[in-house]
Amino acid sequence: MRPVHLATDKSPLIRSSVPPEVAPFKHEKAIQPAQNGKSFIYITSNDYRRLSDLLEIAKSNHVRDRGDLTGLEAELERAVVVDSKEVPADVITMNSRADLIDLGTGEKVTFTVVFPGNANVDGGRISVLAPLGAAMLGHRSGDEFEWEVPYGTRQFKVGKILFQPEAAGNYA
Repeated sequence: MRPVHLATDKSPLIRSSVPPEVAPFKHEKAIQPAQNGKSFIYITSNDYRRLSDLLEIAKSNHVRDRGDLTGLEAELERAVVVDSKEVPADVITMNSRADLIDLGTGEKVTFTVVFPGNANVDGGRISVLAPLGAAMLGHRSGDEFEWEVPYGTRQFKVGKILFQPEAAGNYA
């Protein structure tokens, strides 16, 4: 299969076909088939750079017991990287606040995905290095995803995106 190129970032993306929302983008980025049966997610180019830097810093400091570096790396590897002004408004980006529905219990929870220094679980601010934070990132309203926990797997559905910085005009 010949790679398709999207967006403006030079990082690899994983996708077997171009979704209709992304089709108008300039073809500059390689897309390959999804791995492990997982579909693609959206990440803004700004978030991608910051998260890649965060992973490098965490690895260089040998941070293995804090959060889920492997999970975040896997999410970034399957991401379609888009310009901040082009990301759909119903996508969970960094600093987005979203409702999640636990498909096992029906319980609704609300979290904001943040960088580690801003995390406060009691305040609903979950680190992107935490397994749930990494799992939320890039999903759209209506998407379902799984989260591995010590006692098994939990399944969530993304409900309403209550706040997304890019939709509010914050592209930094």
